[in-house]
Amino acid sequence: MEYLLKFLIIIIALLHLYFMWLEMFAWTTVGKKTFRMLSPDLFEKTKVLAANQGLYNGFLAAGLLWSLIIADDVWSVNVSLFFLTCVLIAGLYGWFSVSVRIFYIQGLPAFIAIGLLLWQYF
Repeated sequence: MEYLLKFLIIIIALLHLYFMWLEMFAWTTVGKKTFRMLSPDLFEKTKVLAANQGLYNGFLAAGLLWSLIIADDVWSVNVSLFFLTCVLIAGLYGWFSVSVRIFYIQGLPAFIAIGLLLWQYF
């Protein structure tokens, strides 16, 4: 169970590293192909906003990866729980403000990881 949980945390962190790359460095290229529902002329105008959002995704990924290398089990679990909860809240906010698809991609994996974490340690 521990390995499954760590694997899931790594997958979630990698997703957020991808989001960071997309929003910070590929917003006007890959972003246009990914977010087809937006008008193509918006990407250049929102480049700075997207980069800022990407930075936050990078922080989420860093926190999740950090939680995996903390030696103390209690701290590791608490840090994992904190960052997974942040990801879940971001996924829920995306669901209600943009599309349910955001929840499935971002929030659901975090929800599952939180469930596994609570089941294993509490």
